[in-house]
Amino acid sequence: MIAAFLKAIPVSDASFSYSLEQLRQMSADVLKLAQAAGATAAEAEVSLGVGQNVSVRLDEIETIEYNRDKGMSVSVFFGQRRGHASTSDLSPQALHDTVAAACSIARHTAHDEFCGLADAALLAHDFPDLDLHHPWNVSVEEAIELARTCEAAALAVDERINNSEGAGVSTYEGLFAYANSHGFNGGYLTSRHSLSCSVIAEQEEGMQRDYWYSAARSAADLDPAEVVGRRAGERTVRRLGSRRIKTAQVPVLFENSVASSLLSHFVSAISGGSLYRKSSFLLDSLEQQVFSPHIRISEAPHLKRGLASAPFDNEGVATHARELVSGGVLHGYMLSSYSARKLGMATTGNAGGNHNLILHSGEQDFDDLLKAMGRGLLVTELLGQGINMVTGDYSRGAAGFWVENGEIQHAVEEITIAGNLRDMFRQIAAVGSDVLVQGSKQTGSILIERMTVAGE
Repeated sequence: MIAAFLKAIPVSDASFSYSLEQLRQMSADVLKLAQAAGATAAEAEVSLGVGQNVSVRLDEIETIEYNRDKGMSVSVFFGQRRGHASTSDLSPQALHDTVAAACSIARHTAHDEFCGLADAALLAHDFPDLDLHHPWNVSVEEAIELARTCEAAALAVDERINNSEGAGVSTYEGLFAYANSHGFNGGYLTSRHSLSCSVIAEQEEGMQRDYWYSAARSAADLDPAEVVGRRAGERTVRRLGSRRIKTAQVPVLFENSVASSLLSHFVSAISGGSLYRKSSFLLDSLEQQVFSPHIRISEAPHLKRGLASAPFDNEGVATHARELVSGGVLHGYMLSSYSARKLGMATTGNAGGNHNLILHSGEQDFDDLLKAMGRGLLVTELLGQGINMVTGDYSRGAAGFWVENGEIQHAVEEITIAGNLRDMFRQIAAVGSDVLVQGSKQTGSILIERMTVAGE
């Protein structure tokens, strides 16, 4: 019975009030409620999350936050009509009412020939241990001291750093179970922790700010607080004396911290929603040359401790390692079951997004890329969202550094970089070995052969 699994069981050495098995049973019982209400198919997810965030500013405690979330979402299908509802109340009555609401919605929605559960044959049967759960039992006092250490390291870099936007320590643990009426029932625990710092420097020419952060599944994999703070301080000081430059067409080097944004645009362009709406500049590009011939991009969903690792996607479809791009040629899209059906294709296990997208690097490190660029712009910050995903036109505010003879000359601000993503992808001259892992996309710095830099 549902009631047996809705009773919270306090466990002194655990973060969650429910076990994974309890959540799996709860999601299964929600499906039974949907079936009893007449649904021909259903899927349900039950999730829990706990976290702690601590921040300090100028050595004073600024925030101490705790969050404890829970929720259940259910989708029901009456033939080809779908209804969806969710709740943050896990009481038996709330779950019953939520299922009833989803069923009521489904009875009033239009027939959609493409909706429905994922193909049963594609669902995951094996659940490898991806080492995604590493609780960080850091006390508030310890977190405060870590944040203070991080900020102090930043402030100590240079006497011109005279203000701070703060340093923070964040911890999070999540637990979820997903089930559908094909018989799939799975779930797992996750964690994600981070350290961050942002400071401000000032001299006669004006003020500048910058930041740095480190994120990982396990606190043991985070950069030390002193390293994060020092990096934030160094990045801030180097921006002092920024000035505009004259408009020109020059090579542009995207530093690793912003280079992943180019991968984000690529993912958007090959995602099912953009493709079936015909709102992508990479429409009908399968098996075509999209990038420079030396570019290779792979998806690795089973990386141990990967920030975007998962044994299955949001529909229970098994994830698999694959080569998305090799020799610059696009070999696959990112599709959910719905978008795949709209396109007459099969899901790629990407309901919910990409899983550890990796742009493979060459042997050149960051300094090598500067030398290869010779004269041009190093971009370290991007502003605004001037991207037209239909045409690929790209125009964003930027800040960074002007480079002459392979060496950084001075900081640059109040400029715009412009081009077209189709051309930019094909003009990737090199990818640096300075790979940065801070999220679901991994890449080193990216050198583009030529873009328009608009300044004075």
